[in-house]
Amino acid sequence: MKSFFCKIVRSIERIMELEKYMIPCLNKKLFGIDCLGCGTQRAVLLIMKGDFTAAFYQFPAIYTTILFFGFVGLHFIDKSRNYHRIMISLAILNAIIMIISYLIKMTHS
Repeated sequence: MKSFFCKIVRSIERIMELEKYMIPCLNKKLFGIDCLGCGTQRAVLLIMKGDFTAAFYQFPAIYTTILFFGFVGLHFIDKSRNYHRIMISLAILNAIIMIISYLIKMTHS
């Protein structure tokens, strides 16, 4: 039982170290403004840490993005079903959420 908890602690420590390897936003570096996807990496890291509310505040489209990529994966694994309509709907919803949150971020900062 003790080794199980040690493995969990080591896994958490590895997740904490991922912040060192994040790719900086090229748009923000070059032009000084956020892009539509800014915050995605940090939101994924926050989800891995278990902080789901902070992940949403960091990047509001994180959960629709995860759903979208889940259905893209299902599309490649399960060839017997057609996931095109769901994937297109999720892509549109994701784009709308990203644009609205971007506009809110730009007007309030």
